[in-house]
Amino acid sequence: MTKLSIIIVNFNAREHLENCLRSLTVSRPAIPHDVVVVDNASSDDSVRAVRAGWPSVTVIENAENAGFAAANNTGIRASKGELILLLNNDTIVPRGSVDALVAALLAHDDAAVAGPRLVDDRGRAELSFGQMISPWNELRQKWTTTLHSNGVGAVSRWLDAATRAERYVDWVSGACLLVRRADAELAGLLDERYFLYTEDVDFCAAVRARGRRILFTPAAEVVHLRGRSRSTVPGAMNAAYRRSHLAFYEKHHPRWTSVLRLYLRLKRQLPR
Repeated sequence: MTKLSIIIVNFNAREHLENCLRSLTVSRPAIPHDVVVVDNASSDDSVRAVRAGWPSVTVIENAENAGFAAANNTGIRASKGELILLLNNDTIVPRGSVDALVAALLAHDDAAVAGPRLVDDRGRAELSFGQMISPWNELRQKWTTTLHSNGVGAVSRWLDAATRAERYVDWVSGACLLVRRADAELAGLLDERYFLYTEDVDFCAAVRARGRRILFTPAAEVVHLRGRSRSTVPGAMNAAYRRSHLAFYEKHHPRWTSVLRLYLRLKRQLPR
């Protein structure tokens, strides 16, 4: 019986997808599981490569690029696992990490969602959890991420320490997000108005609104090659990010939407 369904959304990232699937094969989770790849109309032979190399993987081909949230929902609806792992195609899964993440979630009855410690290909921690997005929290997170990326030692040391403590948080990254199916369905799955980005924060907010909790755990660690898949079409991805950004503020902070629009207009980044 399938206990866990791993959902991977793909768009023109064949190499990353193959690396991700290869890691799941080499570091096969012990928990009974299946893998579902939802392809958003890729033109790089991603589908052919998966079917040739991983015949046991279920592949769903969308006729068009439906966006990240919608594609994940398609995969969730097509799967049957009691637990669902949303996994980016630009991740590498080390041995034992999926089982450790599952164990951490199941050890907390009040938690609906769990996210692991994410690191880059050099082992540097990513800030993959946080407080609910607001103008102040978003600014603070961007500054922290920028300073960390630029090698500011004090910030990097703080981030490394912060990501080594298990805690309840407002959200965890959708790059690797484990959720109980019952909780995902009660939350209404992912909000499909988000084509790309912020859907994970919104989803976690919907889960918390039902009185359930979000767990960050360093017991599991996953490599996230952040931004690699985005680099294929940066202009389109940036526009999608801005549209999702605006949609998030319209839903959660409507009083700030006009300020965000003005800011994006001044930066010439307001999407059409």
